[in-house]
Amino acid sequence: MFDGLYERKGDSPTKAAGAYSLAEILSQPRCWSTSLAQLRESGRLREIRERFAGAEEWLFIGCGSSYYVALSAAAAFTLLTGQAARAMPASDVLLYPEMILRTGRKIAPVLISRSGQTSEVLRTAELLNSRGIATVAISCAPGQALEKKATNAIVLSAADEQSTVMTRSFTSMLLGLQALAAEVAGQSAFFEALVKMAASVRPAVEFLPERIGEFVSSHRFEDYVCLGQGPFYGLACECALKTTEMSVSYAQSFHTLEFRHGPKSIVSPETLLVFLLSEAAYEAEREVLEEMKALGATTLVITNRADHRVRAAADLLVEFTLEVPELARLACYLFPAQLLGLYTGLQKGGDPDQPRNLSRVVVLNS
Repeated sequence: MFDGLYERKGDSPTKAAGAYSLAEILSQPRCWSTSLAQLRESGRLREIRERFAGAEEWLFIGCGSSYYVALSAAAAFTLLTGQAARAMPASDVLLYPEMILRTGRKIAPVLISRSGQTSEVLRTAELLNSRGIATVAISCAPGQALEKKATNAIVLSAADEQSTVMTRSFTSMLLGLQALAAEVAGQSAFFEALVKMAASVRPAVEFLPERIGEFVSSHRFEDYVCLGQGPFYGLACECALKTTEMSVSYAQSFHTLEFRHGPKSIVSPETLLVFLLSEAAYEAEREVLEEMKALGATTLVITNRADHRVRAAADLLVEFTLEVPELARLACYLFPAQLLGLYTGLQKGGDPDQPRNLSRVVVLNS
């Protein structure tokens, strides 16, 4: 499917469909290490902790993939710090500002945008500025409007991308926000676990492109469903979105146990269920996996370690076997889903770097 990152036409190399996306997916371990090293050296996390020391609630805000970063980051933040945290799409903040501004709680809003140019996020920054509320921004493009509008900013420039669809920017911003949670909680050991994960994950994902590519080439699916609980739910949402964006396929996401309550009616061999299996809820999630396999679903299971029952119920199993805490492994779970979207898009004759109807940044004219 690929000859490196380019295919030849005549005497000059031409970029192959999906080449940017593939390169950016595979660059993630290196990108994570670079981003975490920059965060350690910059002192930005300490500055944010000190400025927002009195916050009663952390509010993570984004659009599209950045909103799904927010969902996972908020869940991880609460689990790591014990402090209240939630995620909201920027559109809800703009259309229903009383949902956050009438609570009487001192909030710490974190504005998430890969480009630093997303219109709704910029307008949210302006709204909060007008109310005298300090903000944190996280993005991957230096010198953009969001960085200038925020009180404090984290810019992970190594994670910026050429492709339209977010891959390494998503995972790197999630890691950046987890690193912030570790700083707020005073858990330096968790920051080191993130560093260890970034340095040790490469062998676990080295052969994933070949495995996912072969799996996609041997199947045709009508429905794609991604399932996860707790901090994995935001990742499940992003997994589904990657399939939709990169391959123009219909995909849905649910909390794993909620899939039993109606949605399971769509299950058939042409339904691919992607399970993000956690340690914290492993037994309950395994039961859903086995139930759906018995109903005839095709299953892709992503987990750190699988027992014999999960192995028996998985049509394709991805294991990481990493020796770090579960929350430090969240970003790893996106690898298979990103590649699933990429190879499905290529199978359908598209270019995952430039999906239909999409642009890198949503900029509104009014």
